[in-house]
Amino acid sequence: MTVLKLTLEYDGTDFVGWQAQPNGRSVQQELEKGIERLCGEPVRVTGAGRTDAGVHARGQVASLRAPRELPLKAWTAGLNALLPDDLACLRAEVAPDGFDARRWARGKRYTYAILVTPVRSPLERGRAWEIRRPLDVQAMRRAAPVLLGAHDFSAFRAADCPARTTVREMRRLEIRQSGARIELVVEATAFLKHMVRNIVGTLVEVGKGKQPAGWVAQVLASRDRTLAGPTAPAHGLCLVEVRMGDGPHPGAEAGDDG
Repeated sequence: MTVLKLTLEYDGTDFVGWQAQPNGRSVQQELEKGIERLCGEPVRVTGAGRTDAGVHARGQVASLRAPRELPLKAWTAGLNALLPDDLACLRAEVAPDGFDARRWARGKRYTYAILVTPVRSPLERGRAWEIRRPLDVQAMRRAAPVLLGAHDFSAFRAADCPARTTVREMRRLEIRQSGARIELVVEATAFLKHMVRNIVGTLVEVGKGKQPAGWVAQVLASRDRTLAGPTAPAHGLCLVEVRMGDGPHPGAEAGDDG
């Protein structure tokens, strides 16, 4: 039975998240429904990360064992004809036997978009966190480097985060600005639940002048979520890339939503 690696793009606005849930449509459910129609029998897919409700992706990775031998084109053009408009398979590849999108993941890259605007933007609605007051981006950049490297990120995890360990290695944290648009690029070995959004919310507190740049180091050292900034809205977050290894990671845990 052929093992496949699918690279997916989706608009998370109308999804309850990646994982199948009884309270609404999920990316996993819609993908599995499309594959069942394509192959004629139920198939279970595994995602590299459990993106939360409202979070977008243009580089999510899923794995499955194909119940039928079909040309790879059927897994893009054919499958896309059966998927809803807010979900697409960008690429299908034959993967090594035993490939598992969650257990083979070695790192993920997210972007978070902020739009600084005095009035609402209909075109950016659902794609960026709109903030009505100017942000001091230089102060945010001064605050960010302390988060690079391996740390206990307990102060930036959700209260219901199921992770067994809170240590993660942050490989990249870049803050870009182009006019009114600010984009944070965040890459790590893995993420705790809401970790990216809590980091963004904390850095925005610095950008607003509510806290000094050095405050972020104090929050990190405290391991206390109540001391960090608010959780940034889900709709500004996008999973851009999942970096895969050549085998299962011995410490692989349940996926994250950033």
